Amino acid sequence: MSRTFVYARVSTADQATRNQTAEIEAAGFKVDQRRVVEETISGGVQALQRPGFAKLLDRLEAGDVLVVTKLDRLGRNVIDVRQTVDQLAERGVRVHCLALGGADLTSSAGKMVMSVLSAVAEFERDLLRERTAARIERARAEGKAPGRPSRLTSDQRSEIVARLEKGETIYSLAKAFNVDRRLIQRARDAA
Repeated sequence: MSRTFVYARVSTADQATRNQTAEIEAAGFKVDQRRVVEETISGGVQALQRPGFAKLLDRLEAGDVLVVTKLDRLGRNVIDVRQTVDQLAERGVRVHCLALGGADLTSSAGKMVMSVLSAVAEFERDLLRERTAARIERARAEGKAPGRPSRLTSDQRSEIVARLEKGETIYSLAKAFNVDRRLIQRARDAA
């Protein structure tokens, strides 16, 4: 008999997993609280590197069902999600994602959905890189330096170097210019 497990993840301690569990129950899955794994960890951490998910893997057996509300609960990186789903499929565990209509990601249709999502995610990353490169190139063409504007003017940086040479401390200058000590150090190092 197959068992249903729930993986509910949030990124920060001020968030709660209760909504995810309630959403899964509302979708018709019988949720045994002993089979709910809740975790507070960034989605950027690979699923297999998360302590809660690793313990979940130890409990899952062939024929079990793992339910998540959204694909990003498994991970933000499409490649990581794909590898996780593939590993679960090899163990005979089905993975259902409510946001994808409850699709079993280990089925043929689920694999197709994962492939399409992977292609879309890669396309979006490429577009983002292209737009970023174009913005930087346009800014340079307009004579602007890319990145954040400096918090210190060139005159202030010169004054900092001169005052450091006279023996003032980095800490006192950071306080005087109302900036972090690292900015004073950078001004010193650039001189």
